Amino acid sequence: MNAHTAPIPPIPDAAGATPVMAQFFEAKARQPDALVFFRMGDFYELFFEDAHKAAAAIGIALTHRGTHAGQPIPMAGVPAHAAEAYLAKLIRAGFKVAVCEQMEDPAEARKRGGKGIVRRDLVRVVTPGTLTEDGLLEARGANRLAAVALRGGKAAVASVELSTGEVDCLAVAPEGLASALAALAPSEILVPDRLFADEGVNAALKAAGGVVQPMASALAEPSAAEGRLKRLYGVETLDGFGALSGAEVSALGLIAAHLETTQAGKRPALRPPRRAGEADVMAIDPATRASLEIERTLSGGRDGSLIAAIDRTVTAPGARLLASRLGRPLLSPDAIDARLDAVAWMLERRGLRETLRDALKSAGDMARALSRLTLGRGGPRDLGCLRDGLAAGGMIAALFAAESDPLTPAPAELIDAVAALNPGAQPRLKTFLDTLDRGLSPDLPGLARDGGFVAATVLEDLDQTRALRDDSRRVIAGLERRLAAQSGVALKIRHNAVLGYFLEATAKQAEPLLAPPLSAQFIHRQTMANQVRFTTVELADLDAQIARAADRALALELAVFEEWRDAAVATAGLIQSAAEGLARLDVAAGLAEWARETGAARPVVDRSLVFEAVGARHPVVEAAVKRAGDAFTPNDCRLDGAGEAGPRLAIVTGPNMAGKSTFLRQNALLAILAQSGAFVPARALRLGVVDRLFSRVGAGDDLARGRSTFMAEMVETAAILTQATPRSLVILDEIGRGTATYDGLAIAWACAEALHDHNRSRALFATHYHELAILEERLAHVANLSLKAKEWNGDLVFLHEAGPGCADRSYGVQVAKLAGVPPSVVARARQVLDRLESEGTSHQGLTELPLFAAFEPAPAISSGPSAMETELTKLDLDGMSPREAMDALYRLKGMMS
Repeated sequence: MNAHTAPIPPIPDAAGATPVMAQFFEAKARQPDALVFFRMGDFYELFFEDAHKAAAAIGIALTHRGTHAGQPIPMAGVPAHAAEAYLAKLIRAGFKVAVCEQMEDPAEARKRGGKGIVRRDLVRVVTPGTLTEDGLLEARGANRLAAVALRGGKAAVASVELSTGEVDCLAVAPEGLASALAALAPSEILVPDRLFADEGVNAALKAAGGVVQPMASALAEPSAAEGRLKRLYGVETLDGFGALSGAEVSALGLIAAHLETTQAGKRPALRPPRRAGEADVMAIDPATRASLEIERTLSGGRDGSLIAAIDRTVTAPGARLLASRLGRPLLSPDAIDARLDAVAWMLERRGLRETLRDALKSAGDMARALSRLTLGRGGPRDLGCLRDGLAAGGMIAALFAAESDPLTPAPAELIDAVAALNPGAQPRLKTFLDTLDRGLSPDLPGLARDGGFVAATVLEDLDQTRALRDDSRRVIAGLERRLAAQSGVALKIRHNAVLGYFLEATAKQAEPLLAPPLSAQFIHRQTMANQVRFTTVELADLDAQIARAADRALALELAVFEEWRDAAVATAGLIQSAAEGLARLDVAAGLAEWARETGAARPVVDRSLVFEAVGARHPVVEAAVKRAGDAFTPNDCRLDGAGEAGPRLAIVTGPNMAGKSTFLRQNALLAILAQSGAFVPARALRLGVVDRLFSRVGAGDDLARGRSTFMAEMVETAAILTQATPRSLVILDEIGRGTATYDGLAIAWACAEALHDHNRSRALFATHYHELAILEERLAHVANLSLKAKEWNGDLVFLHEAGPGCADRSYGVQVAKLAGVPPSVVARARQVLDRLESEGTSHQGLTELPLFAAFEPAPAISSGPSAMETELTKLDLDGMSPREAMDALYRLKGMMS
């Protein structure tokens, strides 16, 4: 029985609130569906319902403070210095958080008189798709905010990576939404509320996995969306972005509306939208992405995925770009070849590649640093990141200039990347870099308000103020000596909280200072019993300067920081281009390094319908078996949609555990790698461009939607049969399992025929229904393949070799034995199998087998020696005569009967 949980009391009416609580109620009214982080001194406090929710979600203490409407006010708080960690926990728990900051120093509030309530305002709303802080982000993973729109029967998906400024827009057919969202893997998806009535949209959103944020449908209206988009980019027209469709404008407009709200009016530095259509990238549906484990394994981790196996990048931006390329492989052979040219050029130049990778390690993550600076969340270390990244870019540009060879020029992909890095070719970028080089100190604080980030000699006024602040004792001592020498009196400079700095002398010594002409310079302040105290105009000024020096030094530094931040924003486009150039170089060098390590080959990608792999290997499995000290067995695969260079459909049979699923997956991964612009783990690969990739390998039930494992498998199969084209690549594993034998065989047979005759797709069809082997004779472009295994001394040995022909059996009983199934069960299974496989026995003949009531279990295996074993141990083999040995054999034989 569930424990009773007391309901959380709702937030009460604001009537009668204190001035501070009135500020909270105002902030809450503006963001009613967010938790409000309300800044009070060194803490962010949460009140009422927000406090209850946060305390339950992240385990912070729930207390009470003051009263409102006669009731105690529930409160929970987190330290401001640790707020980022708590924000991360709340975001992961599915909340969004509105941050209400103090907008002035409490001292300023006190100057206004009265109770001096500090002004507060919402400065941002933190949602899963709008994170920018390093502590809230995965360094090597993207964090995208996506939006979906449908208009006029057409759909569009827009996305923004706020932490880097990248914006993408993809026009798709409505049925392509799931594949488009799966490619982006967004953290948050904005959806007009009217679309929730569309079953197709709901299915795509569920498959995408991000937090779904409903938006008012009015925000997606093209005219309103266009206006917001213009404001976001600060332009008068959208013509410079190309001929955006109504659906694309609506999707981009939803993002603009969300950013207006969450960033409290601050305009981020965004790049122009990169537009793409379904004809530009390979479509990979969510089920296929999951089964192929491209970026994440089925358990959700990165280790064991395709990207983890091939990622040799040395920077976080490079890792994110590689993931983006793997997630959205290209369809244009020319664009693919441009990427492959870059990898091949890098592979041939090991020395340059190693020097480049060393230089890249110091580049940092300029795009994310720039984004924080643009949104007012950056600090001196972000400026330092820009300095280091631009400096590394300059070094790399010089490296490529020295490597220049007219006979073997660098490919266009690399030339374009290097061109964006050369500060000499970008005067504004060079000026900015020179400013940071000269101006930033070696040790940078995380926050500008901590000061100490401006180097000496940059600003004379700052140097003097710092000297006054840091060397006040030396300055005071110097003034003391000078005034004593001028007056001829042994003066001492003292300090207290009432008078500040003052001069002190004994009553006797002070007499000359009270008389002209010294009395004009030395102003009497106080007479004590034995001392007289004075000041001078210079000392009074120095006193005030020292008191103000620390505040003034910080104010001067903050002014310099804002000046540099504005300069960064002014050169944002150039910095973003340089950051992208570094990432492209990192990806090319990293893929070349992986190709060298694994012996990967350059694929040939064309517009044919051929898939011809020679000596192909599974990149993830190969890495795993190598770590275990074993070798991976490569295999060939030939398919041709036209049926000329190979079969259109290959029926793959073989024992369980022989490697059928690995064989299927490795060929699908070769297509992804090749069209992403990477070399492939094979001796050779010729690939006709794949427009859609489908993988139905393994399935689980979907209890939330009332689907059994078999039903989930059939839904995925239906999607393949309705969407696959002659240019698609399909891999299917054991279609028809999970239901009656004849039903499953019939479904598998019909699916194979449909793929061959109607979809005409290149397909690998793994099955244990050996009856399907006859399709090789019945259909024009079908061939049988099998994964080999041999029985040796009663054991099954897997060869993992794919060859022509159909497997003679599945060896399921032998695999059960290897898996540790009890010997009695294995023995019984052999009995049943032998009867089934005996000549002339039909399935109806099973009724003659004692399957249930008449079943006699095999004798239990005794833990001690048998009678025969005992008798054997008694025999003295060396001392027996031939006659005695013969008698012993007869006795032993008799014991067996």
